[in-house]
Amino acid sequence: QVQLVESGGGLVQPGGSLRLTCAASGSTASIYGMAWYRQAPEKQRELVAFIRIDSSTNYSDSVKGRFTISRNKARNRWYLQMNNLTAEDTAVYYCNAQSTRHYWGQGTQVTVSS
Repeated sequence: QVQLVESGGGLVQPGGSLRLTCAASGSTASIYGMAWYRQAPEKQRELVAFIRIDSSTNYSDSVKGRFTISRNKARNRWYLQMNNLTAEDTAVYYCNAQSTRHYWGQGTQVTVSS
């Protein structure tokens, strides 16, 4: 079992920045992929960014060039640095770990508004 806890969400003005943190515990040695998803009101959950254990990454087109996913292997954490935020980035952000199954955090709200 893997437990995930997100932190770092909040209210930010358009053009601002936030950094989300996902802290993993439990059977973390089995994790081979780490990701961030988001779900806006009345929309489906979508993949935002993904990082593999070799540190290669993928991003959705909507965040490419603005968001950066990274990981701290020693601390079993991964991060999502979000820059130049817009109202369209408003959503609940979930961290995700892929091992023998997908694991999810509880979500953290990000609201971009003036």
